[in-house]
Amino acid sequence: MSLPFYQRLHQHYDSSYRNRDLRSTMSQYQEEKKSSAIYTHGSTAYSSRSSAAHRQESEAFSQASTASYLQQASRAAESTHAFAASRKTASAYDYGYSHGLTDSSLMLEDYSSKLSPQAKRAKKSLLSGEEKENLPSDYMVPIFSGRQVHVSGITDTEEERIKEAAAYIAQRNLLASEEGITASKQSAISKQSAVSTQSAVSKQSAVSKQSSVSKQSSVSKQSTSTLHQEEAFEKKSRKVAIREKAERVSLTKTLEETEAFHRKLNEDHLLHAPDFVIKPRSHTVWEKESVKLHCSVSGWPEPRVTWYKNQVPINVHANPGKYIIESRYGMHTLEINACDFEDTAQYRASAMNVKGELSAYASVVVKRYKGEFDETRFRAGVSTLPLSFGVTPYGYASKFEIHFDDKFDVSFGREGETMSLGCRVVITPEIKHFQPEIQWYRNGAPISSSKWVQTLWSGDRATLTFSHLNKEDEGLYTIRVRMGEYYEQYSAYVFVRDADAEIEGAPASPLDVVCLEANKDYIIISWKQPAVDGGSPILGYFIDKCEVGTDSWSQCNDTPVKFARFPVTGLIEGRSYIFRVRAVNKNGIGLPSRVSEPVAALDPAEKARLKSRPSAPWTGQIIVTEEEPSEGIVPGPPTELSVTEATRSYVVLSWKPPGQRGHEGILYFVEKCEAGTENWQRVNTELPVKSPRFALFDLAEGKSYRFRVRCSNSAGVGEPSEATEVTVVGDKLDIPKPPGKIIPSRNTDTSVVVSWEESKDAKELVGYYIESSIVGSGKWEPCNNNPVKGPRFTCHGLATGQSYIFRVRAVNAAGLSEYSQDSEAIEVKAAIAAPSPPCDITCLESFRDSMVLGWKQPDKTGGAEITGYYVNYREVIDGVPGRWREANIKAVSDEAYKISNLKENMVYQFQVAAMNIAGLGEPSAVSACFKCEEWTIAVPGPPHNVKYSEVRKTSLVLQWKPPIHSGRTPVTGYFVDLKEAHAKDDQWRGLNKAAIKNTYLRVQGLKEGVSYVLRVRAINQAGVGKPSDLAGPVVAETRPGTKEVVVNVDDDGVISLNFECDQMAPNSQFNWSKDYVSTEDSPRLEIESKGNKTKMTFKDLGTEDLGIYSCDVTDTDGIGSSYLIDEEELKRLLALSQEHKFPTVPIKSELAVEILEKGQVRFWMQAEKLSGNTKVTYIFNDKEIFEGPKYKMHIDRNTGIIEMFMEKLQDEDEGTYTFQLQDGKATGHSTLVLIGDVYKKLQKEAEFQRQEWIRKQGPHFAEYLSWEVTGECNVLLKCKVANIKKETHIVWYKDEREISVDEKHDFKDGICTLLITEFSKKDAGIYEVILKDDRGKDKSRLKLVDEAFKELMSEVCKTIALSATDLKIQSTAEGIRLYSFVTYYLDDLKVNWSHNGTPIKYSDRVKSGVTGEQIWLQISEPTPNDKGKYVMELFDGKTGHLKTVDLSGQAYDEAYAEFQRLKQAAIAEKNRARVVGGLPDVVTIQEGKALNLTCIVWGDPTPEVSWLKNEKPLVPDDHCSVRFEAGKTAYFTISGVSTADSGKYGLVVKNKYGSEISDFTISVFIPEEVARKATEQPQKGNKKTK
Repeated sequence: MSLPFYQRLHQHYDSSYRNRDLRSTMSQYQEEKKSSAIYTHGSTAYSSRSSAAHRQESEAFSQASTASYLQQASRAAESTHAFAASRKTASAYDYGYSHGLTDSSLMLEDYSSKLSPQAKRAKKSLLSGEEKENLPSDYMVPIFSGRQVHVSGITDTEEERIKEAAAYIAQRNLLASEEGITASKQSAISKQSAVSTQSAVSKQSAVSKQSSVSKQSSVSKQSTSTLHQEEAFEKKSRKVAIREKAERVSLTKTLEETEAFHRKLNEDHLLHAPDFVIKPRSHTVWEKESVKLHCSVSGWPEPRVTWYKNQVPINVHANPGKYIIESRYGMHTLEINACDFEDTAQYRASAMNVKGELSAYASVVVKRYKGEFDETRFRAGVSTLPLSFGVTPYGYASKFEIHFDDKFDVSFGREGETMSLGCRVVITPEIKHFQPEIQWYRNGAPISSSKWVQTLWSGDRATLTFSHLNKEDEGLYTIRVRMGEYYEQYSAYVFVRDADAEIEGAPASPLDVVCLEANKDYIIISWKQPAVDGGSPILGYFIDKCEVGTDSWSQCNDTPVKFARFPVTGLIEGRSYIFRVRAVNKNGIGLPSRVSEPVAALDPAEKARLKSRPSAPWTGQIIVTEEEPSEGIVPGPPTELSVTEATRSYVVLSWKPPGQRGHEGILYFVEKCEAGTENWQRVNTELPVKSPRFALFDLAEGKSYRFRVRCSNSAGVGEPSEATEVTVVGDKLDIPKPPGKIIPSRNTDTSVVVSWEESKDAKELVGYYIESSIVGSGKWEPCNNNPVKGPRFTCHGLATGQSYIFRVRAVNAAGLSEYSQDSEAIEVKAAIAAPSPPCDITCLESFRDSMVLGWKQPDKTGGAEITGYYVNYREVIDGVPGRWREANIKAVSDEAYKISNLKENMVYQFQVAAMNIAGLGEPSAVSACFKCEEWTIAVPGPPHNVKYSEVRKTSLVLQWKPPIHSGRTPVTGYFVDLKEAHAKDDQWRGLNKAAIKNTYLRVQGLKEGVSYVLRVRAINQAGVGKPSDLAGPVVAETRPGTKEVVVNVDDDGVISLNFECDQMAPNSQFNWSKDYVSTEDSPRLEIESKGNKTKMTFKDLGTEDLGIYSCDVTDTDGIGSSYLIDEEELKRLLALSQEHKFPTVPIKSELAVEILEKGQVRFWMQAEKLSGNTKVTYIFNDKEIFEGPKYKMHIDRNTGIIEMFMEKLQDEDEGTYTFQLQDGKATGHSTLVLIGDVYKKLQKEAEFQRQEWIRKQGPHFAEYLSWEVTGECNVLLKCKVANIKKETHIVWYKDEREISVDEKHDFKDGICTLLITEFSKKDAGIYEVILKDDRGKDKSRLKLVDEAFKELMSEVCKTIALSATDLKIQSTAEGIRLYSFVTYYLDDLKVNWSHNGTPIKYSDRVKSGVTGEQIWLQISEPTPNDKGKYVMELFDGKTGHLKTVDLSGQAYDEAYAEFQRLKQAAIAEKNRARVVGGLPDVVTIQEGKALNLTCIVWGDPTPEVSWLKNEKPLVPDDHCSVRFEAGKTAYFTISGVSTADSGKYGLVVKNKYGSEISDFTISVFIPEEVARKATEQPQKGNKKTK
């Protein structure tokens, strides 16, 4: 039998059960327990004794046992009889159990087993039959019904229990008498033992044996003397005395052997947890040295030691030679060879055995000589070096600079979607193989990977991915990157919008469903209310639960609860659950929230106890104890009862367990009564409460109650606790007051900062919801879906340029407050700030005492227009700069300025600062050094203010201003150069071969995605001057959202150019220009801009307006667009303008005519669109016609259809019809001419349709008579009828003769049929069918003659041919037959046979024919020449249908063999012997007559003839003679037949081909008169005899 896992390693512990004596002792003990009534009812004598007396007895006996097994140590060490020790151990175990060791601090009790009211069941064996057979004969398994108690091993307390149990068994046997004992003494002793066995078993703490020997000895003596005094009063027989003496001897021996057994288990080998005798110590070593870590561990069983590096197990095989791990004689060693910097770590030695695990730590620090750095020592991957070292290739004290690129911005998502936040992390200096510490935070709380969110670090990019967004994910997200002692962080907000509701108007899902409190009886769930209620107030919430491991959700409350907390009851103790919440309003139930984390229905103390247990693999032991009821103690009243929470839906009570409750678990009953009464009612009548907290439901809202609690156990129900104060059922938590003073302030061009005064006196405030609304829209949208705390929030995702108002409401568990007052309106635009520094300062012209500077405007204007620039300069003497001086006191507006009063030949540096209404910005970077001297060069200076716009994937527009210094002669043109941004200077290439006079150029032919820089050079007669500053770099790409200038012509013919920009900065403006010259003061144009849209309108477009019109957007990176108006475009726009000034109604369908069902005529046309003011004039032959009896007009303005109806066309209606349309200024018309043959044809068609309509008023044919050949090769005549009734008759005719139909027609499906089977020439003719009733009649004719009949017959033959089966081979006595079956055969179906492609010539040997439905080819006496492929062609008059068969090879051989067999069988059948005729079946003849029979026999050769009588050969004689003459005639003669001749006869004929028997029966009868006489004669004879 296999042992339990907890016994396999500890044979010494298990051996105590392997003994037959143990079974007998336990059986005796258990049987006496059950049979003793005194034991069952308890002992008053024993109960009067104090528990202290019992403990003294136990301690005394324990000490006696200790002394005893000190004396027997040597003898026990030599003993090999384990079974004796087992028996004594088990007996001692019983004694310890019965003595009531009640120290509850040493035992983990299972209260649930104590509280069970059921009676104990009989103990059952847990062993199978096979296991019982494998047990040793002397091995009995103890079966216990007690609790399982987890302990750590055999302790001193358990040893004492074992010894005490043995003493108890002996003492009970001594005190139990069979005779001569008084009843009173018997009762006292029995009761004493019964009470002792009822005491609960608990673990006692280990008590030093040496310190308690003397005390226990004295107690033992007192106990022994007391027993002797009691025995002195007993009158004992000799037999009883001898028995008691023998039992005392046996008890002494048992104790001695038990003590000897435990003595040999010396203390060093008992189970105990690992303990470090020597712990490993930390080391500091130099690189390339080796280090050893040592430790020594004690414990039993011997612990297993595992070494870890930074909590990762060390694998010696992963790095051969790097680590050496040894364990010798209890000393454990970890050796690290050739230490390098990566070996700097924390090392851990973990010792583990069945008793537990213990770890010891040591650190190893590897030092490096200053200045050394060996990169080869670092491997790929994340280094294990602690970041606090901050090691760099340059030493220990370098500072890290951390930057974030490609950062995530404010993000918006929706519930259920996925989202990723990420940024690239740049760390300088870069250290290979050293990775930073990345940590993400949400609202300041660290984020760890879960099923909802995952983090990823790819080496240079950090990513946070949401697999399924929830509103709980909304918040401020921060990434913090730490490198050593330095860190940087970046934050942005993530907004999560509600998912679309499944039911329109239903509220959004709640959020943050969490468990506030859990115990055995209920779990309190809380949540946050959603911001969106679906347009109507939320009526409450439904809570759903689901047991972990299942998919079954169940609703916890029948009616919605408004309070955002709810205790869920009806849970199974110990099971784990998840929860979700749904909101409900009058429109329906919203989507469920995200599920909560799993929570178990356990008391907090039980959870803590379970968490304190060792994790798997479990290494403790299970002690199975016998559970016996102790003497019950009625528990006292609970204390400190109070109402911890009260709402309109429920009330939560809390109390402390009573101090007096015995040693078993208790249950609680809660009672209530209305205030002012003493009518107490028990609340939980069916299900007692196990935990000291309880939730009450179904209380009347507004009523006042008091509550109290009672305890109960097996002994009864205790007194009630003190009642609580009066509690009014209702929400104790008030809904917060609305916030005040909502103040919005500008933040960015898409966000606004909203601040408010927090709600006053708000309790348990969850946070605030903020809503926004565009001024005048009346529609409010939530700005956040997760409540925010604090009086300030930034609302993102707003439309730039729009004006918004805001409102705020507070929320707590009781609900949402009223809305605050609306804030003042604020326009969404960026807050104004000082501009950024200008850039690219250059010298445009230099004189003797002055210089002209140019620069580029700042990248950021600060949200306001730049009002001017300030220039500073300083002298530079021998490379040493002087102090700064102001060049201008008044701001200059242009990006160029002339600085006067400078010193000739002095070197200067400059810087420029921009200014707006917010103030003066930071100055630019210091320019290069420029020397103040007279420029005498003849060529022009560099152009300035070079900028690009209208950037597209293949083109851009470059603009510039002329140089300040033009040289000796005026500038005559410009050259534009271009190169890729990263190309060398020798890669510049000119874009124009000839100089251009314009100060702009559209650069074409760019490569998409390539970055370019451009420059401009001016030219005069002297040559080409210096190039301008570079413009760019700029990437050739069409940015998402890029829009072009669009031309528009309105309804009044006004032409305008329109442009829209979605990427405007807060203070961006639109600048229109013609040929890149501002059109601000042009009298021919009118410009209007609003928001992100602008429009330029032409007052009178003409040839003087030809050119390129462009629109640039300031404060953007070159956003703009242009539109070319050339001569062709001018003509198109003018034509379009004319069309809009004088519009026409667009016609979708011209005027047309159609004939309706009754012969009505419909004139109609369709326009593209008709307004409500559209008027239609109807003209016929230049005269207007109006609606009346003859004309009916109709206009459908939705579809644009115009109609006119006429009942009938007459001759005077021939002519021209016109519809004229007038829709505001727009006009239109359509004309239709109906003259001559066109009109006559239309008139005829109308008349036909009218007649058809009249015909269809009665029974009529919807489909006329037609034929169809069925799959059975029958002909079906059918027609479809309509408008019939029961009285309608249908009659069929052929050639004007009525056809009688067997079945009456059923018109349910509207189909009438006539089936003609086996159609042939006789069925040709004219068929007619007539429908008639009182409304009229209709007829349909079908001619099946001449060509129509031929066509039908061809189709019939085709169907027959298609029905033919494949050719088959059949052998006959005459030869081989090839055949095929058809449905039926007609002579019109031509059959042709061919052999190997040659038509068969028919003869007497080869014949073709038809038998019934079989078409065959007979080959008589086949020869090998008949082998080959045979084809049967069935010709239907149009097409031949072929069937083939291959009569060769095996097919021929098998057919020929079968033919020979059948041929021989036919010959044998023909020539075999047989009786041709002449013999009757029965011959009836009168007795005495002669019988002559003659029959004819045939056979070749002549058959042999024999006769049978009653199936036996008949031997002829004189009475019966037979003869056979001429080989064919057989004669049978009986002369004077008698009754003996009656019987069955047979004629047997036989030759070599076979035989045959012809049977006949001869019946001889006696005439009646003869028979009568024959009967009378015997009767007379009898009379004579008498």
